[in-house]
Amino acid sequence: MDLTAGKHNNASPDILTLKLGYRIKRKDFVARTLSDFTNTLERTVLADLYASEPGLLQNLDPRTKIITFFVLILGASLTHHTETLLGLYLLSLVLASLSRIPTGFFIKRVWIFIPIFTGIIVLPAMFNFITPGDPVLVFASFRHAPGIGPVHLPKDIYITKQGLSGAILLVARVATSASFAILLLLTTGWTRLLKAMAALRLPKVFILILGMTYRYIFLLLRLAENMFLARRSRTVGRTGTREKQCWISSRLAFLMGRSYHLSNEVYLAMLSRGWNGQVQILDDFSLGPKDVLWAAFVSGVIIIAIFLEFAWR
Repeated sequence: MDLTAGKHNNASPDILTLKLGYRIKRKDFVARTLSDFTNTLERTVLADLYASEPGLLQNLDPRTKIITFFVLILGASLTHHTETLLGLYLLSLVLASLSRIPTGFFIKRVWIFIPIFTGIIVLPAMFNFITPGDPVLVFASFRHAPGIGPVHLPKDIYITKQGLSGAILLVARVATSASFAILLLLTTGWTRLLKAMAALRLPKVFILILGMTYRYIFLLLRLAENMFLARRSRTVGRTGTREKQCWISSRLAFLMGRSYHLSNEVYLAMLSRGWNGQVQILDDFSLGPKDVLWAAFVSGVIIIAIFLEFAWR
């Protein structure tokens, strides 16, 4: 599978090139779904490759990284000023660059999901019927307050200054916390991360669930990809939208049943290969001067952030 494929900046917008070597029209739902499965697997492989790069964070002990990144995420969650969060976010970009992670790739992984998960909360909270305050942007004005039954909206609907400030703070907090979490995952191999969790005495059941989930997702993605590829290889000519929808519904039902049996197969396969709840890797963890310097650096960052919080209060 070509990991560099798919970057067609000069391609026509009506054409989508798959890694499987053929070209399809964008309106083909089945083929587009197949492409999405392939892209998901490739992005995961790329993430694992970054963990083996000789960067700054890759050379640190995973146990130290888990503790220090937890402290950074906790500090970002407790921060009440956007300026401090901006400084922490810029720090995550610098660390990503020093760890040889492309800045564009890192930013996309953070900001693609933030509008989806925070937009539902942020958008309503910006308006005056949720957060009263000074008007910034008026959207509508009515002669009479609109409403349904006992629920009524104000005559003027607008974004408030207080709501906008709270929305910016929430988005900045989520972006900063997600940046540190993704940075930890990109610079630490999955097996090393699980072993570090076990060394830190995290619950064994929690580690077992994470290990099985990681392997199970790949098997389920590969199974779904094979189904879509098998359908396309056996399809001649065009098919109607209704037929595609019926086929998708039947495949979803099949995947639900298959996932139940596959989970047992994954667990038995892990047991047959010696899985006992502990992650076994060839190299052992050892704390070095780099880990001490990194822990001291993170402590200094948190101290500065706390000082700024009290200074701007």
